[in-house]
Amino acid sequence: MIPELDAVFKKYEALVKQVDGVFESVRQQYSDCVNCKLECSDCCHALFDLSLVEALYINRRFLENVAGERKNEILDDANKADRKAFRMKRKAFKAVDAGEKSEEQVLLEMAAERIRCPLLNKENRCDLYESRPVTCRLYGIPTAIAGRGHTCGLSAFKEGESYPTVNLDSVQAKLHELSQEIVAALRSTHVKMGDLLMPLSMALLTVFDESYLGIKTDKKKGPEKKQE
Repeated sequence: MIPELDAVFKKYEALVKQVDGVFESVRQQYSDCVNCKLECSDCCHALFDLSLVEALYINRRFLENVAGERKNEILDDANKADRKAFRMKRKAFKAVDAGEKSEEQVLLEMAAERIRCPLLNKENRCDLYESRPVTCRLYGIPTAIAGRGHTCGLSAFKEGESYPTVNLDSVQAKLHELSQEIVAALRSTHVKMGDLLMPLSMALLTVFDESYLGIKTDKKKGPEKKQE
């Protein structure tokens, strides 16, 4: 447990609360369009990356709340999902480098790819639902990133009509800001770590120890502390 993360995690939880509020507001206004329901797992197959703050947060909640056989099952599924995601990304990057496809084409194709989330259990429910990432929380209502709109294919929102839309660029900017705060709070030697992005599968598999996080340690004094 790294106590320096706690203050940033509280800010992240405050952001999550705002995001949940936005989702609920849209759901109430357009109850006939938002079709999210129990055991619907369409969003649990979307391919996306987590910022550093979300990766650390979900890793901690996983270690706190899942144990025994189920923990091993999730890690096994995470390993399979991570290898699949890596192969897909490598193929996509090669296509761009070879000039076979534009970066925009690849991004659109990657957005359509599906990988089952390792946290999705046999009952089609999330084992860490209360700690799920922001992307999962907003799936099902209109969103936009880089000027391109998106909504769940199972929703009833109609193309061409105007709806309240969440700007994911601004949300990602806030997550990046919190990630940078983590780097500063840890006084990490990995100054670029705040830019890190990783799949949820890798966030579950990674051991975020002092070495990984670039925390300087003294064998006698322990972690370097901030000057008062």
